Amino acid sequence: MGTTEVIDPSTGEVFTTVPSTGLEETDAAIDRARKAFTGWRRVAPGDRARLLRRFAAVVEDHIEELARLEVRNAGHTIGNARWEAGNVRDVLNYYAGAPERLSGRQIPVAGGVDVTFHEPLGVVGIIVPWNFPMPIAGWGFAPALAAGNTVVLKPAELTPLTAIRLGELALEAGLPEDVFQVLPGKGSVVGQRFVTHPAVRKVCFTGSTEVGKSIMAGCADQVKRVTLELGGKSANIVFADADLPAAAAAAPGAVFDNAGQDCCARSRILVEASVYDRFLALFEPAVRDFRVLDPSDDSSEMGPLISSGQRSSVASYLDGADVAFRGSVPDQSGWWFPPTVLLARNRADRHWREEIFGPVVSVLPFRDEAEAIELANDTEYGLSGSIWTRDVGRALRVSRAVETGALSVNSNSSVRYWTPFGGMKQSGLGRELGPDALLSFTDVKNVFLATGD
Repeated sequence: MGTTEVIDPSTGEVFTTVPSTGLEETDAAIDRARKAFTGWRRVAPGDRARLLRRFAAVVEDHIEELARLEVRNAGHTIGNARWEAGNVRDVLNYYAGAPERLSGRQIPVAGGVDVTFHEPLGVVGIIVPWNFPMPIAGWGFAPALAAGNTVVLKPAELTPLTAIRLGELALEAGLPEDVFQVLPGKGSVVGQRFVTHPAVRKVCFTGSTEVGKSIMAGCADQVKRVTLELGGKSANIVFADADLPAAAAAAPGAVFDNAGQDCCARSRILVEASVYDRFLALFEPAVRDFRVLDPSDDSSEMGPLISSGQRSSVASYLDGADVAFRGSVPDQSGWWFPPTVLLARNRADRHWREEIFGPVVSVLPFRDEAEAIELANDTEYGLSGSIWTRDVGRALRVSRAVETGALSVNSNSSVRYWTPFGGMKQSGLGRELGPDALLSFTDVKNVFLATGD
């Protein structure tokens, strides 16, 4: 077993190393999870619920520790990191209520009684990205465990620390050995083995659309279930009748949060032509005032990018682009990039079409409602988005017409753990969170009992 260096993105310096799980160790962990599944699925629903609540309570006791780890490992602001650790706690508590409510149905039939059961799948492999290591891990393992599955989880190579710690806290909370295992390592080794190993019955993947397609293709060989949360190029649509000061003030957070490393980032702003100049005039001071500081500073609103490679990739989108205005960054080492606003000449501009995954937003005017919808839908992605208008009828019309999985009207909120989250088109497959996510970790079994009537 080798090791992987962990780098603090705010300084660019290595500060620790973690083991890198090899193929043999991955196979051994999957085999342990397969064996543990037999006992875990038989744990009474109330007892499984109590264990998940205890896990949530232990996470609650370690919120600050987990948050500080994420600041150091991922460059998240301390405020965001505390929210993310709290989200793990909340998702565990939410799905702790699920085992006792995982009800089947009794279906009227002739000659007997027909009932259905939701049976757990077995071993679930969860592949977590580097942009939101804690919440996305919890969105997978909490409902999977609640439904009676065992879990093997691979964190991103760049950001393994909070996942490793959550695995330790699960044992501290009393979850049985091997029910929830964290396997840091390479995607080409650990993640790929989740895809090919026959004992892994489902793979949950969050990451790039390109890698998601390859995982989906690989899982097809065994008709293995998948949930995919992939890329995004979400639209923030601002109509002339909107509260423009509110829309402009909220727009920086909608795209620059987590340094723009967010599949839900509203990285295309569509502004009705009659208020285009007015919106930009309001938007500029909001961007310049966006606080890019050391992520451990309580007042910081944005930290660094995750790596030097990511910074180079983001910077390439400014080549030949029309830069309207930019924010500022600290004068220190690390992978910093200022909030940047680009003016799109047309819909063919590279920065308008491609997912940048950094603190860069493109702005383009539109003529009317029909063109706004056309521009919003002119993308292979469909994950999130926002609509700003005072017209309730328009809000509903446009919401139904825009091809995306999660929309907000007069806000930029994408995620609540008690409502469904997921994408359309090439932004993904399936839904996480909310009341129905649990069912995607089960198979429906139908049983007919003949009564001799």
